Amino acid sequence: MTPPPPSLTGVTTHPAPLMRGLRYLYRVPMLLWHVLVDLPVVLLLMPLSHGRMVGGERLDHRLIRAWSSGLMRVFGFRMRRVGTPLPGAAMFVANHVSWIDIEALHSQRMMGFVAKREIQRWPVIGWMAGRAETIFHARGSTESLGGVLHEMLGRLRSGRSVGVFPEGGTRGGGEIGPFHARIFLAAVEAGVPVQPVALRYGAGGSAQTVVAFARGEGFLGNFVRLLGEPGRIAEVHFLDPIGPGDAEGRRRIAELARNRIIEAMAR
Repeated sequence: MTPPPPSLTGVTTHPAPLMRGLRYLYRVPMLLWHVLVDLPVVLLLMPLSHGRMVGGERLDHRLIRAWSSGLMRVFGFRMRRVGTPLPGAAMFVANHVSWIDIEALHSQRMMGFVAKREIQRWPVIGWMAGRAETIFHARGSTESLGGVLHEMLGRLRSGRSVGVFPEGGTRGGGEIGPFHARIFLAAVEAGVPVQPVALRYGAGGSAQTVVAFARGEGFLGNFVRLLGEPGRIAEVHFLDPIGPGDAEGRRRIAELARNRIIEAMAR
């Protein structure tokens, strides 16, 4: 058998490392600009814009959405929104794939997330999360969960929105785990709707396992790896909401929300 020409051998054997290196060459400077220039501008404007409305949306919320959209572009994601997020007080619940889920959702709708306390220590993302009304929770702590539910209830009753990942953690992108029903108690007590949100990465969700944390991979490793990944679409599906009278009890709401997300992922 005649071996392939050396030039073709080189192209087919090492395309991924070569292309990954090229992506780092232009994305790292983009990231540095976004963190060192765009972020200070956003943080400077946020106190000045507090309380001001633009197109029915708070200006400081729009600034956070703009910065999150820019970060998604830095990582090569082309955002596509399906459906319409609810206005006003609502609980948004989504499947959890990776740290970038928060940025994907914030690029479409401002919401104060419930997130694990470890995120506070993550470079840039943790710092920004604290300024985006994130409620930090110590996983496994009943006392912490009680405080989180109290804070969520207060925000919902004051007309603000919250976002949660009811699975309680990431699962490798290959499946959607059970939804913890207790987190829905705040929506039941406040009498606000719950809107399920399906996050799909890649065409038809083909890159869920790529975007997800690999086995033994931490935040920094996932961050660096995703920065070198090929550009791909990121879909945010805002699904039919579950109104206060549509389901009885937190467990039924959790079950309905999970089923709607699973159906959207399968489409």
